Amino acid sequence: MINMAVRGDSRNVVARAEAGVEWTADFADLDPAEFPMLWALTPYGDAVFNQRQVPLLLAELDRLPATCGGEWVGQARELCQVVEQGTHLYLWFLGD
Repeated sequence: MINMAVRGDSRNVVARAEAGVEWTADFADLDPAEFPMLWALTPYGDAVFNQRQVPLLLAELDRLPATCGGEWVGQARELCQVVEQGTHLYLWFLGD
């Protein structure tokens, strides 16, 4: 399970998602040229997105295959809004 949270520069948690990303083989099969942001996700590592990367991530969520979707997508969108509306905030995807 990959958890999601918004953190500031000092890594303090500003917001957290209740849902997590269920890692499936479908994520590993995403085309890195079409989904470079989501392709960065791994089940065991962390991926961090800054304010300039969030619009790219949101565009990828718009075209995400249904097999990779779930409750986490809406919560990821909400966390992206937190990052966009703040300063020095980052969206973290935290692998186990």
